[in-house]
Amino acid sequence: MNTTEQFDHIIKETRALFEKKTKDYGTAWRILRLPSLTDQIFIKASRIRSLQENSIQKVEENEDSEFIGIINYSIMALVQLELGISEKADLSPEEALKHYELQVQKAKTLMEDKNHDYGEVWRKMRVSSLTDLILQKLLRIKQIEDNQGQTLVSEGIEAGYLDIINYSVFALIHLKLT
Repeated sequence: MNTTEQFDHIIKETRALFEKKTKDYGTAWRILRLPSLTDQIFIKASRIRSLQENSIQKVEENEDSEFIGIINYSIMALVQLELGISEKADLSPEEALKHYELQVQKAKTLMEDKNHDYGEVWRKMRVSSLTDLILQKLLRIKQIEDNQGQTLVSEGIEAGYLDIINYSVFALIHLKLT
């Protein structure tokens, strides 16, 4: 499979989980402010780093499920950026999935453009490096959030979340190939 096909395969899995959770919980996540979503992603990325560094774990989890969570929370954050925060679960499951697909398409287009320009160098990276890049992007997003979204020369929050989605997809591709 080429990268686009692998991307689609990973997203099919993340979307299926998103769809099931939307049926279980509705769109309760619509009340979350961006910093709350950023913190949720940070927790998941920190957990992955802990799994990578510690030989003993007391809670049986794997990196795959955490990367899937990062992708889905990042998509939720992008939807929040686009629609704004709501005081209630205001999207139907069908509407939520339409917004999900829109954000996935943005991430996929960015991934394809960067893969063209960088020659798929991510394939030579370690999963641990992708984890570190995700954590770095999250720290940058947190700083931008603390600055009320203002940047002088840097990409904004949306670009950070899109990169996090793509790094997570790359990590999952690596994990599924090993």
